[in-house]
Amino acid sequence: MAEEQTVVKIKVPKINPWMAATVVLAIALIVILATGFSLTGKVALLGSNSLTPQEAAGKAVNWIKNYFKSGGSDVQVELINASDTGIGIYKFTVRLSSKSGSVEETYYVSMDGSLFFPQGIPTRITTTPTTQPQQQAPNVPKADRPDVKLFVMSYCPYGLQAEKAMLPVMNLLGDKADITIHFVDYAMHGEKEVYENLRQYCIQKEQKDKYYNYLLCFVQSDDYSKCLKEAGVDESKLNECMNATDKAYNITKSLQDKSTWISGYYPPFPIETDLNQLYGVRGSPTIVINDVVVQLSRSPEAFKQAICNAFNNPPAECNTTLPTQQTSPGIGPINSTSSSSSGSCG
Repeated sequence: MAEEQTVVKIKVPKINPWMAATVVLAIALIVILATGFSLTGKVALLGSNSLTPQEAAGKAVNWIKNYFKSGGSDVQVELINASDTGIGIYKFTVRLSSKSGSVEETYYVSMDGSLFFPQGIPTRITTTPTTQPQQQAPNVPKADRPDVKLFVMSYCPYGLQAEKAMLPVMNLLGDKADITIHFVDYAMHGEKEVYENLRQYCIQKEQKDKYYNYLLCFVQSDDYSKCLKEAGVDESKLNECMNATDKAYNITKSLQDKSTWISGYYPPFPIETDLNQLYGVRGSPTIVINDVVVQLSRSPEAFKQAICNAFNNPPAECNTTLPTQQTSPGIGPINSTSSSSSGSCG
């Protein structure tokens, strides 16, 4: 005789998204563990083999969406990034949005996608701040004119954070070093990101003198129409480039054909796949100085120092001190600050 299974019903109230994340999802996990409630039929959180961080997180996100939907909640769930913690579990960040606002939360999922953990509880005490990763000091070769590449997704909050830190450095050292923005070869933030990547790629490619002012405007306003006008971009020339590049790389075609999407979740953006592969780019942001990938605190001064250290003979501009505080993630004022610079999309 089959063992009788206790059925527990949870009514999801219409509360703000952060309360829903920390309370409702925690209760859901307790119910699953306590009653043996099966996820089968709710969402495919099953699998015997390890998945990529994006695949496993995607399955967890689907479960979260279905859970809120089944409870009548209006909370919208968007995956921001996913990564391997190195301890046998994946970490991922989602944006939870409702009429009352939005918030980003970090959760965890098993590597096969079969278990979802709303919270990670440290089991040891550490005196090292987790929100202030130490700046890496790799052996970056020096050059007369350093080459700096910043790989981002145009709507990744942490890519935007890195761009806001890099912009003052571009303004200071723009004629002394080659500092360029590049794009991860897939998008995690929908159609708007695909076309914003394309737009910025073409501005930088064909109207490079306009790109700094365009980017300075975009990271603060998220209004490309306004920024095109403010930067004086030739929109006719831009549209020609975007259309030609779109056709050459099948960007719109791939966006509409989900069978081409990475892990079934993310549309490809293959314009710079060769560079992504060359430097092993795995997420946004990724910083490359003189062909070496570096990890830096996301402040203008930290970026400036790293680039100045890559000169054979640093110019006088390197004596200028830029803001030392880390910039804030996401769209917003370029001088806004944050205590965290550890996030990424990828």
